[in-house]
Amino acid sequence: MSTFLMPSLGADMEAGTLVEKLVAPGETLRRGDVIAAIETQKGVIEIEVFEDGVLGEWVVALGETVPVGTPLAEITSASESEAETAVGASAEAEQNALAKSLVTQNSGQVGEAEEVSQSVPPSVIAPARAAGSAQELPTRVRATPAARRLAARWGLDLHSLASSPEETLYQADVEASQSRPQPKGMPGMRAAIAAAMARSKREIPHYYLSHMTDLTAAEAFVAQWNSDKSPQDRLLIGALYIKALALAVRRFPEFSGTFENGEFEPGETAHIGLAINLRGGGLVAPALFDPGAQSLEALMQSMRSLTLRVKSGRFQAKQLTGGTITLSSLGERGVDQLFGVIQPPQVAIIGIGTPRLRPWVHQQAVVPRKVACLTLAADHRVSDGHRGALFLNAIDKHLQNPEKL
Repeated sequence: MSTFLMPSLGADMEAGTLVEKLVAPGETLRRGDVIAAIETQKGVIEIEVFEDGVLGEWVVALGETVPVGTPLAEITSASESEAETAVGASAEAEQNALAKSLVTQNSGQVGEAEEVSQSVPPSVIAPARAAGSAQELPTRVRATPAARRLAARWGLDLHSLASSPEETLYQADVEASQSRPQPKGMPGMRAAIAAAMARSKREIPHYYLSHMTDLTAAEAFVAQWNSDKSPQDRLLIGALYIKALALAVRRFPEFSGTFENGEFEPGETAHIGLAINLRGGGLVAPALFDPGAQSLEALMQSMRSLTLRVKSGRFQAKQLTGGTITLSSLGERGVDQLFGVIQPPQVAIIGIGTPRLRPWVHQQAVVPRKVACLTLAADHRVSDGHRGALFLNAIDKHLQNPEKL
């Protein structure tokens, strides 16, 4: 028997609210199955199990807010479940044999099947699972994150509010069902971000480097790529940034990984957290997994899928905890440079400023070129300025040859 705990989904998370139970007690689980959703300052997070087994009992109620590390449910391992099933089957066989023997002694006038069903008391025969019982996995209700949060806080079952499986419930639908005002929510994301960044600056010895990079070739490559593409197939220069960073990390692995308990654990591959601003304020940095192994077309699809999740406010737990290095770009905001704060337990963050036309020496002539500033904030416990400079130059070189990305 093991315990499924409220996970930590980032350095800024101290507690979470259970807003959905997607698996009922008694259901079989496989490693990687999403079994619940929790509400944090960053949105609704789908959480997975990391072992095979059978769900026992939920020990936290819907709408309950509990600290990180609190038991949420009990899980019986696959081996334990098989042993319990074998014992149960043996006991049931013995009970049925005893009942059949009693029936044979008392009456020889009915058929064997009828003997058991008519003569054995209800307490002897194991009850079958009824169709539609709580043991069955409930049909998922379509609802916005705000509607799920409010329903969980008020202890409401979304199934009772939806008139059909196709209906999408909104916050107003939940409010209207109860005719009462919405209670105050959890502490704002801004406070959580501030706490995490204060911890980062307090505990991580940051050092900073910057490097100017010529993006003229990269922008020309993107323009040529998009010249005959439909809008949904077009490429953004951000995909080139991500791919160049992922490839550079292969040569400089000390910038991609986690530092915890006094030790650095390099990532097997670069999972790049993409810093994205939220409409309601704050930001998140969900991970793109192994973008270095993806084609530019596949990488753009991954970026679009991630953006849709950000807009819906719903993430998978691994997207918020799986990043090994973060990329932040405020290019559309018109800033020349940004020096990021490392997101614990990561050890580096890359920033990219707005590309601008500047006088630049190219092929022994001063000409206008699109130039942007690359910045690095890194953890001095793991790397140093010498390696950091080489790392930024490696990113730059990949951006100069976009056709090879």
